Amino acid sequence: MDSSVDDIQEMEKERSSSPAAQSPVMDRNPSPPPQTADGERDEDVDAIGDTVYSKHWLFSTLTRLIHMVSEHSEEESEGQMQLRDDDEEDLCRVWDMAMDMDVAGFLQEFKTTDILLGVIAKSRSPRLTEICVGILGNIACFPDTCLTLSQNEDLGAVLLLLLADTDPPTLLETSRLLLTCLSQKDVCSLWLQRIRQKTSVQSNLCFIMCSSTNIDLLEKVGEVVDKLFDLDEELMKSWITAQPSEEEDGDDCESRLDVASCLLEAAKQLRPESPNGLEVYLHALQLLTTIDEGIQCFAAPGGPGKAVLDFVCEMVCKDLCQPNDLPVVLQEQKSILVQSFSVLQALYRCQDQWPSKSDTSLPLVATILRVLQYHSDSKEDGTNKEEGTKDEQLQILAEIAAEFLADICSQIPKDTVADLVKKGVLTEKTCHTAAGSLLPNFKASFQHLQMMLSETDPQLADVVRKQFPD
Repeated sequence: MDSSVDDIQEMEKERSSSPAAQSPVMDRNPSPPPQTADGERDEDVDAIGDTVYSKHWLFSTLTRLIHMVSEHSEEESEGQMQLRDDDEEDLCRVWDMAMDMDVAGFLQEFKTTDILLGVIAKSRSPRLTEICVGILGNIACFPDTCLTLSQNEDLGAVLLLLLADTDPPTLLETSRLLLTCLSQKDVCSLWLQRIRQKTSVQSNLCFIMCSSTNIDLLEKVGEVVDKLFDLDEELMKSWITAQPSEEEDGDDCESRLDVASCLLEAAKQLRPESPNGLEVYLHALQLLTTIDEGIQCFAAPGGPGKAVLDFVCEMVCKDLCQPNDLPVVLQEQKSILVQSFSVLQALYRCQDQWPSKSDTSLPLVATILRVLQYHSDSKEDGTNKEEGTKDEQLQILAEIAAEFLADICSQIPKDTVADLVKKGVLTEKTCHTAAGSLLPNFKASFQHLQMMLSETDPQLADVVRKQFPD
């Protein structure tokens, strides 16, 4: 569970302003609604809490919204409902106003949740649905209003159904609202229960991850899935072992791909454009490697393990920790490297069960040694210390890297060692780094590496032997 401070910070991030770029008349955050003109005393009575926002204006806007949707429903029109520019602008004002705690509380007292739920149910306008869900998302950013909102069973059911919507902005706001609720400890268990009971949530999220190219949507859906896995191990187990039902058979993406493969597809989309989003997906994959069901899925001959290993290896070796990177760059990458190395190490141990192994040893050894060398250098010059305390994340990265190197070196073939020497990966300096990381905890791996080195470069092996005698 996150701490209360982290929860508050996460709530702050989740508050969203109405996307002005989608409205032809909105090129900035809107000004407060017009005040009443009856004098200061009336203004004080009309104001919502300590804000300058008008109760009367809010009442009239929501009333107009109800009439607008009702009239369109009575017309029995089959086409989409088109919002007028002034109506859209006023609703976007409400969306932005809901970021204020006083306004959110007032909206809740005014039964706005029920009003918006009714609008969503009748809406034939994707933009209107998006705005309504966005308003609810801002209302949910405060613990008290989130509790009341979450206890609305009808709203809970409708929001989970909205995950099957085809409109990316609506899906984005729905995912944001779900993440907001899952991040609040007083209501997260309620939402977890609903999600466990609604099996379509998994298939809908998987479909988005494996088919969408919308970066913002993929980022938010990844955060939702990662949060679900982090909160509920049993749910994670059920998702990784789920089999497509007969109704899902066919050409649908979610019926062909398991959740791990869907996480991989989304990660591929995010790799060029969103390092932060990519890190979220790597963490979700890492969580899968912490349960037996996840390892069994990755180890299966026809499973996604080899594809995930190849992707993460390529990403690490080509995008991260390059030879000419400054130390500050690696310092910034340590978090995503922790996730990546954790996934790679788990999958590397699965390779014996695959029809063919991935040829990853050569580039991975170079990257691992680079990380370990950076850690060693930072310890010597004190760059990993702040106010006398060690950089714990960098220390964790070094420990994972050392253990991963031990796994690789325990069975590393002579030809690979020869290539590492030939390409300048194994030098006197890097061999010293490797030995310092492998000894004394991984002595057998060091001895095997030393033996292979003796057969390929006796001179270098002799130097290492003198520095680290048995």
